[in-house]
Amino acid sequence: MLSKSGDHHTVPLSVLLKRELANEKLENPEILHGQASQSKKGEDFTFLKTECQRVLGDGVTTYSVFGLFDGHNGSAAAIYSKENLLNNVLSAIPPDLNRDEWVAALPRALVAGFVKTDKDFQERAQTSGTTVTFVIIDGWVVTVASVGDSRCILESAEGGIYYLSADHRLECNEEERERITSSGGEVGRLNTGGGTEIGPLRCWPGGLCLSRSIGDMDVGEFIVPVPYVKQVKLSSAGGRLIISSDGVWDAISAETAFECCRGMPVDAAASQIVKEALSVKGLRDDTTCIVIDIQLPEKPNPPQPPPKKQGKGVFKAMFRRKPSEASSQIDKEEYCEPDVVEELFEEGSAALSERLDSKYPICNIFKLFMCAVCQVEIKPGEGVSVHAGSSDSRKVRPWDGPFLCSSCQEKKEAMEGKRPSGDGSRYSSGSE
Repeated sequence: MLSKSGDHHTVPLSVLLKRELANEKLENPEILHGQASQSKKGEDFTFLKTECQRVLGDGVTTYSVFGLFDGHNGSAAAIYSKENLLNNVLSAIPPDLNRDEWVAALPRALVAGFVKTDKDFQERAQTSGTTVTFVIIDGWVVTVASVGDSRCILESAEGGIYYLSADHRLECNEEERERITSSGGEVGRLNTGGGTEIGPLRCWPGGLCLSRSIGDMDVGEFIVPVPYVKQVKLSSAGGRLIISSDGVWDAISAETAFECCRGMPVDAAASQIVKEALSVKGLRDDTTCIVIDIQLPEKPNPPQPPPKKQGKGVFKAMFRRKPSEASSQIDKEEYCEPDVVEELFEEGSAALSERLDSKYPICNIFKLFMCAVCQVEIKPGEGVSVHAGSSDSRKVRPWDGPFLCSSCQEKKEAMEGKRPSGDGSRYSSGSE
């Protein structure tokens, strides 16, 4: 029976009880991972940590963390990020949260952790930089934070391919080009003299072809460390994640990556993807791949989707709508657990005032008088609101939190082009 528009559907009690019972019995997934790489410059680094234990208000749970760091102009930034990023993210999550609150706090904590890692590394006065693709898996929820041009993609058990990271190459991101130019940077190709310009679009000064990274203090503060964050929930059917550096994605498509390793265990799958990429363009760059299977413990093999219906190279650009947003048609199929990916969170703004200003009730999780980035305690009246200098008249009150310490406020102003950055040469080519 159909209901009127805007009305709630009437779901049989037996169905509700069945769903509740299924949720109670749903096990945490088994996380299997493998990696492979071929080195050209020695600037790719990975972070693999499973079964991390966390004591919460509602008991002990585990989560897994995977990171890919593709360095440029040296490996210092990649190594530093690998060693410090997770701790900086975790320190930005308040204690005594239950599991749902902890997962909900992750997007903001990831922003704070990325910015703190960048700020701390730049204090070392080293000019190296790195892309970062950072994945936290808690139960069936996958949270991905990324800066740069490495990618994390997901193939769900029902066959959909989803991008969980953003590409921050200037060549393909008009919004980022506009942000940099409005902050005082210049975007253009390498000028070889006589009006001839070659290569990809780069940011000047410095010549980096990425708009976001950790490090790169010699390029300009408008190359920001604020990550694009996406958080999704898989069904119990699971799925497969591929995290790879641009050495893979410059050679093969997402669909080719999944197809070439179909049915393989994770270690063999990662090796096959790297082999496939090298067969196309050879070893021109560090080429690294991490493959992660998320599946019920009793399933011995990685999930194998049915044949694709869409044409080669055509991917699903949008997530499936949540059940509450779907068609009002009710039939027996609706009562089956759908093998779909549910989007929980997505945000890519480079503005800290937007990324740290969590909405209720998430905002109540975080302490007001702690710097929202570096977590130092701020005395009342000493902190600077993240909305300071905002053009939004509703957000200019100095007592509106969250707050930043003076050091992190200076970092924010530099990222927004409100204080001078270092100089660089239009004729120096970046190595990324």
